[in-house]
Amino acid sequence: MPHSFPLPPLHSTQVAAEASALLEMLDVLWGRGQEAVPSPVPPSQLRALTVIDEREAVNLRDLGEALGSTPPSVSRLCDRLEAAGLVQRSRATANRREVEVRLSRSGRGVLASVRAARARELETVLARLSREERGALFEGLAAFRDAAAGTGPGRPGHGRTGVDVSDIA
Repeated sequence: MPHSFPLPPLHSTQVAAEASALLEMLDVLWGRGQEAVPSPVPPSQLRALTVIDEREAVNLRDLGEALGSTPPSVSRLCDRLEAAGLVQRSRATANRREVEVRLSRSGRGVLASVRAARARELETVLARLSREERGALFEGLAAFRDAAAGTGPGRPGHGRTGVDVSDIA
């Protein structure tokens, strides 16, 4: 059951400004999490590892689209990731002309370490909030995620977390 807090009337530009400030703070926290890993991975490589992980295997064209990068840039990025032992390239089974990129065991380990360090940074901040504030934040973030993904009530993906807000400690 959604928890409601009395809210002042807010214009979307006010909320956007607050969200922008929050994103800048999260960027700092994300950077701390990334730096906590013994051999830091540059942000561009970390974004690529994240996309590859989300899709299990991805061809270079789709990876480029997801990253907003040109094919030559993606190819060079994958060269660096492969040289670092973070990804493996292989021919796609569906189309032998395509090359698929997958995370290596080392790549999964680096990504897991970065995510764990980021989670610790976030948990430190979230511990300063009351249970009610964490619940409200959770609901707001879920609604934002659904809006950004083009989902909502009655649409695929809506409410996909399966978490009861009352369970948030």
